[in-house]
Amino acid sequence: MPANASPAYASVNPATGQTLQEFDLLDDAGVESALARSHSAFTTWRATDVQQRAAVLTRAAELYLERIDELARTMSLEMGKPLREARGEIKLTAAIYAYYGEHGPSFLADEPLDVAGADSVVRREPVGALLGIMPWNYPHYQVARFAGPNLMLGNTIVLKHAPSTPQSALLIEQLLRDAGVPEDAYVNIFASNDQIAQMIADPRIQGVSLTGSERAGAAVAETAGRNLKKAVLELGGSDSFIVLDAPDLDATVAAAGRARLGNAGQACNAAKRFIVMDTVYDEFVAKLSAAFGQIVPGDPLDKATTLGPLSSARALDMLMDQVETAITEGATVLTGGHRIDGPGFFMQPTLLADVTPGMRAFSEELFGPVGVVYRVSSAEEAVALANSSPFGLSGSVWSGDVDKARAVADQLEVGMAFVNEHGTTLPGLPFGGVKRSGFGRELGPWGIEEFANKKLVRVPTR
Repeated sequence: MPANASPAYASVNPATGQTLQEFDLLDDAGVESALARSHSAFTTWRATDVQQRAAVLTRAAELYLERIDELARTMSLEMGKPLREARGEIKLTAAIYAYYGEHGPSFLADEPLDVAGADSVVRREPVGALLGIMPWNYPHYQVARFAGPNLMLGNTIVLKHAPSTPQSALLIEQLLRDAGVPEDAYVNIFASNDQIAQMIADPRIQGVSLTGSERAGAAVAETAGRNLKKAVLELGGSDSFIVLDAPDLDATVAAAGRARLGNAGQACNAAKRFIVMDTVYDEFVAKLSAAFGQIVPGDPLDKATTLGPLSSARALDMLMDQVETAITEGATVLTGGHRIDGPGFFMQPTLLADVTPGMRAFSEELFGPVGVVYRVSSAEEAVALANSSPFGLSGSVWSGDVDKARAVADQLEVGMAFVNEHGTTLPGLPFGGVKRSGFGRELGPWGIEEFANKKLVRVPTR
């Protein structure tokens, strides 16, 4: 694991820089307790009737909606998400638990095989205690993508949330407990990176799922591989937003703004590279630059705010370093480009042009309100540019000709390709990427398959 092995778990309001609350790390006894509790609870939870597990998840969905105000406000205070977006995340989280509550039993039904000479079925069974390592940018939604299908399946969960969202982590644990998840079937921990490596290596943990950075993913994958553990990794992205033509340019620009600036641009599947045909490039870039320039970040608790702060001082410093390096290397700033003076970790919405291969901004993920625009002269050039990224999470293609757009989308080396929309997330759609964006899938029936023992049961017939 990375050398910085003792992160401090603290809620810091990114709009003010004020520390709200701090939490102690687990000690060695706490690590052992979490592992023992989760391992022991598996025996009971896996034997719980599937309909009862489904009812628990349905109740979790109901509680999310009942507690939406508290959950959304805490999220806004801890990581800066505007209250309107925070409420939207809570609703999506509730929908995920409701989805598995409704469809989970059918996903777990025996699958008969048409093989002569025997009664053969594939049965999906849980594998044991799992470790989840979750990020701060979507504190509830990310957990639900992992916890929903695996609790439905009958696995138990040890959950390490981000050090910057500990209050949200505790609210999730309490909500699931109130919904009926046994106390030891979902255990929240405030653990260091070294302790996480120790847990992955422990034989009581059967698999690990991480959503986070490439660096964290590489460290987790290395430890998991060395200990022969299944891993699911959802890592970074540098999604392309390809504009072939724009019959309704204003609508396309508005969609581009939402796709880049939602959650202050702090989303793995945000549109980060705008690849635009030269026939509409000048007008598209002018309108998008103007739209970026009109947005003023504000207090995330103000219902009128559409762009909050970055999550931390470190996140702001890292992004500013990337932008300043791009400028030094020859990039052009079309709008923005600066941090905003005053309390909190705010940055101007920024649009860059003239980013070329060899520059850091060409190959690195820009995790914040910064977009890059590229001019191309053909669909083939657009596809080549889109696929030149080391990431492969998602991408979108925009055109009045849906068939033409679909043909381009089919050529994108990504886990999720969209036509005339970007980043759509629904409980029944698979989520995940290829290349350096990770491996494995979450949500839908695919999410319940990742940590399932697909056991063949075969009885000869006479």
